[in-house]
Amino acid sequence: MQSDFIPVENRTFDALRVIVHRATEKITQGFRMCARALAAARRVFTICLSRVRSQHRVIRFGIYTAAGTVALVLICVTVLAVAGIHHIYFDRTDLPDMEAFTRFEFPTIGHVYDTSEVPLIELARERRQITRYEDIPPVVRDAILAAEDKNFFSHNGVDYSRIPRLLSKVRVGTLLSRSTRQGRVNTRAIFPQGGSTITQQLVRDYFLQEITGRENSNQLQDGVLVTRALSLVIGARTVNMIMRKFEEIRLSFWVEEEMQKQFGSKRRAKEEILARYASFIYMGDGQYGFGTAAQYYFGRPLSSFTVDDADKAALLAGIAKSPRDYAPRANETDRILRRRNQILALMAANGFISREQMRAAAERPILVVAKHNKMPQASAVVESALEEVKTSHPELSIEDLLQGRIQVYSTVDARMQQIVNESLEHGLELYEKRHPRSKGLIQGYVVILKNSDASILAEAGGRQFYMGQSTSYSDLNRVTKSLRQPGSAMKPIVYLSAFDKGMFTLDTMAPDEPISVPDGTQRVKWISNYDGQFKGIIPLREALAESRNAVAIWLVEQIGINSVISTSQSLGVQTPLHPYFTTALGASEVNLLELANAYRTMASGISATPYIVRKVVRNSGEVVVSNEHDGSRVDFDENVLALIQEGLRGVVRIPTGTAHALDSPGFQVAVMGKTGTTNDFRDALFVGSTYGPDGITAAVRIGFDDNRSLGPKETGARVALPVFKEMISRTYQEKLVGPAPEFPPPMEQNISLYLQASMLESKTAADMSLAATSESPEASAKIQTEGLKGCAAAAIMRTGQEQGYPIIGGQNQSTLSCDVK
Repeated sequence: MQSDFIPVENRTFDALRVIVHRATEKITQGFRMCARALAAARRVFTICLSRVRSQHRVIRFGIYTAAGTVALVLICVTVLAVAGIHHIYFDRTDLPDMEAFTRFEFPTIGHVYDTSEVPLIELARERRQITRYEDIPPVVRDAILAAEDKNFFSHNGVDYSRIPRLLSKVRVGTLLSRSTRQGRVNTRAIFPQGGSTITQQLVRDYFLQEITGRENSNQLQDGVLVTRALSLVIGARTVNMIMRKFEEIRLSFWVEEEMQKQFGSKRRAKEEILARYASFIYMGDGQYGFGTAAQYYFGRPLSSFTVDDADKAALLAGIAKSPRDYAPRANETDRILRRRNQILALMAANGFISREQMRAAAERPILVVAKHNKMPQASAVVESALEEVKTSHPELSIEDLLQGRIQVYSTVDARMQQIVNESLEHGLELYEKRHPRSKGLIQGYVVILKNSDASILAEAGGRQFYMGQSTSYSDLNRVTKSLRQPGSAMKPIVYLSAFDKGMFTLDTMAPDEPISVPDGTQRVKWISNYDGQFKGIIPLREALAESRNAVAIWLVEQIGINSVISTSQSLGVQTPLHPYFTTALGASEVNLLELANAYRTMASGISATPYIVRKVVRNSGEVVVSNEHDGSRVDFDENVLALIQEGLRGVVRIPTGTAHALDSPGFQVAVMGKTGTTNDFRDALFVGSTYGPDGITAAVRIGFDDNRSLGPKETGARVALPVFKEMISRTYQEKLVGPAPEFPPPMEQNISLYLQASMLESKTAADMSLAATSESPEASAKIQTEGLKGCAAAAIMRTGQEQGYPIIGGQNQSTLSCDVK
């Protein structure tokens, strides 16, 4: 029977379409004549009005003209109504794409999550949360229906019972004023706002945003004859509104029909439409949808609302009518309360709640939660994540994230990110106390890597407030984008390259003496140390700990600068380095991420490329990107790596080491690392690690963006090291990365042996100096200098010989007998 019924219906509709089409053509022809008559009447009225002098005749003439105008308007409206009926009920051409609407793929919020799926940032053009029908509590559904569309589940998209009430609100006076142009022109709308069903509102906001946005223009949007003529009488804006309303009604019928086909029944179709309305509608203050609004205004999930929350449900339902007027604000509550209580009364009138519940809810004040941004600042993380996604999958873009089509899961820990942000600010504040004029101008940036796979655990591309402006959402990511000299932080790479040659150990004696390098011309450049002094023959362990420039250049003379560059590349430095001797002192520029990764490789023995994206997931659940990085062993012998690890541990433990401040009772984490200070104190750095694959590596750089000097004695140890110290201490205290790994006992024992020898040497030199005092001051000074140097050499050489290490340079300096125990 159903197959027999459908053709009959189709033939009936086809016949109606033909009849209406022909009628429309005839009426349109008649309307053209009416329009010409209307234009002629206007011209006659203008001429007559200029000639008529009698006030009574002018008034009478105006009344007649107004009556004629109204008649013509009625004719126009009739024609338009017939055309509108055809358009609404029979025209199914030029329909929008409904696929995304049917699949419920609305723009939502894109997130970059940390390792625990805590949002680091929310990105959206529209902050929206998709809410399914079953997630809308009954009290919220009832509030929406009471406020917007009590007959929603019974009509087919348009509620005809509302039409008489709307027609009664047509402003006839405004219509007459517009048509006759008499007196002061009334700018009020002729036709009342409101009366749209839930389906109509959804259609208007989803499918007709562009048309609605142009509606208030004084330029006519539809230039056919009927609308042009009608605009002469009632204005282009009103005609635009009428035409938009026709399209809104047409699409509302169509949407209901298509949703019923898609979901199989009218009830299910209605439920799906209501869910889309509750998810899509604008709720004020940049929030879209009831789910987002409930969390934003009340700090609660929408699904948690019960009948005891009728006041909150009514308030949310009232926002949709005019978010500008009814979204809750602390300074304007009277109007919002009235609107809320009106909806509560409607809920009671419709039987959704009892009178007692209505009165109890109406007595409650409006209480909204304070707006706090609990997400740590992570603009550098977001930038790095987006760049990584774009590089690995060019088909994905920032727009996908802004539309909520993808979600990015990063390797960053939000807790560590917060520690990094706070520690960096604390370090900069210490500097600003010493240099008040630099407040808000000094910059700093930090990155922390996981040793085992080079995943980025935290990243700050700059301070949180720079030059008086917040950098919460956008700022230069200096970790990856800023190329600066590393200063003495480059020296461990020189030492590793030397150890890799098999000719040097930490106890190899090397000359800390004046040394020159070519400067690219016929002249040479003499290298000096930070303290302006030279210590003579010293072990490499001491030279590294004290960051002796002359020894680093001497090493490069022995192994060649190309070996240093090759070693840096093996450690992950990708920026080309200059083949100059001064590269050993940090004269070639690198970014901070490269430097951190080089230290991470030395600390772990694992070669890996830093990454920040764990996975990218589409809204459908499809995993687009999945990064599980397993590093490989680095191309250095384990004994060679052990030497540089022990040497960097000595930078901390040796009292004269530049990072000895980290060897204190107040800092209980065993670390290794190196300071860096560039020429004229322009940059201060510290890069350090905890031991092995289970450790972490952190790099800190402090400096001005315009490369000005930090000031005298503002070294890496003074400026950058305190930031590192706070970050690492808090990270391990809060157990964010497990317990701090211990260094191998042989390493610690070797350093302890060196310290014992140094103490004995100092005591011997002091005794010798005291014994020689009776001879002469000159002899005392000479013995103190030569004795100290000789005993140090002897102690270290004896230890080195016992371990089978070669001794290079300065053998003739060891002329004193010193017992090492």
